[in-house]
Amino acid sequence: MKKVFAILFLFTLIGCDKSPSSEREIDAILDEFEWQLQKDLRDDNLNGSMSMVIVKGDQIIRSKAFGISDLKGLQADTNNIYRIGSISKSFTAFLMMQLIKEGTISLDEPVEKYLPEVRKIKGYSDSTKFTFRQLASHTSGLTHLPHMQYRHGSVEEWESILVDCLPFTDFTHKPGEKYNYSNIGFGILGLALSRASDKPFIELMQTKVFDPLGMTNTFYTIPKDRMQHWAHGRSGGPMGGYDDERPEKELVGRSWAVPNGGIWSTANDLARFMICNMGYSQIVSQDDLIAMQTTQTPEGSWEENYGLGFTIYQDSIVHTIGHQGGTPGYRANLLFETDSQYGVVLLRNYNWGITDLNLRSTVLLRELKEVLTTQN
Repeated sequence: MKKVFAILFLFTLIGCDKSPSSEREIDAILDEFEWQLQKDLRDDNLNGSMSMVIVKGDQIIRSKAFGISDLKGLQADTNNIYRIGSISKSFTAFLMMQLIKEGTISLDEPVEKYLPEVRKIKGYSDSTKFTFRQLASHTSGLTHLPHMQYRHGSVEEWESILVDCLPFTDFTHKPGEKYNYSNIGFGILGLALSRASDKPFIELMQTKVFDPLGMTNTFYTIPKDRMQHWAHGRSGGPMGGYDDERPEKELVGRSWAVPNGGIWSTANDLARFMICNMGYSQIVSQDDLIAMQTTQTPEGSWEENYGLGFTIYQDSIVHTIGHQGGTPGYRANLLFETDSQYGVVLLRNYNWGITDLNLRSTVLLRELKEVLTTQN
């Protein structure tokens, strides 16, 4: 039986009056968090940058940027655009829920109905047919990546490149048996959504997600007039050295990795998406949010529980929903706590550093939750 976490949107602490002492305590916690990020950035000593947004309920309460955003020494600001990596998966699952709501697809129907090319996958048969739910929850049984050399390509070519990858993709287990994180699975999901709608995937995302949420600085290709805000990434790590060129090469695209890792965005825009998924938007129903934020992975999965495009974590203090992202030159993290309704977005333009973005965010949300719990 699946483990279900209740999403308490209607029973939050937002409406509670905070005492002056608790407000000061919260401000002190946020000040410390901000100071630590800046210290880590200085200690990493890479002339990199980081953007931070903190939300409470449907409001951004802090939005800051630190460091240097490009190789010429430009000071970072809150308009800087970063690659968000696998947080793109949360957007693809969100789009899927939109199409289910419209009746375009059903969550548990076979994907091959719309994308018959999946029959080219090694080992594909009647016993390995996978559904939209299984792709969006990493329970399709598909491998993490295709077994082929990485093939470069522009955003415009991603669909054809993905189809070419299918014969080099296979299964680690039968669909539904267990959790196995699959980038190629989310690529297939995005193409299947496009085929079902008979519209380009990027157009669907723009009209059904970015535009309704007012995400005016979120793209799959950064427009020329926004390039001055691009945070130039630094790929690699201390042991292998840093590569400033690969992030620049990937400006044109990441091969087939569009639905699973292709979005560029700002921390403020990601906060809009996060606020929507916290329940403050009319473009998606509470039932859809609960479905996305309820565990879909089988009991006993070694990883954290995964819903539909979101990682779910719960301990004795916090219940968090979110996703991490990492691509050459970038790290990203989006995380919110369901009861306290605090959320954090962190974006960085280099891969390896002192700050573990997810751990640091989780600790912050735990501290904030404890203040509210003590108060009440």
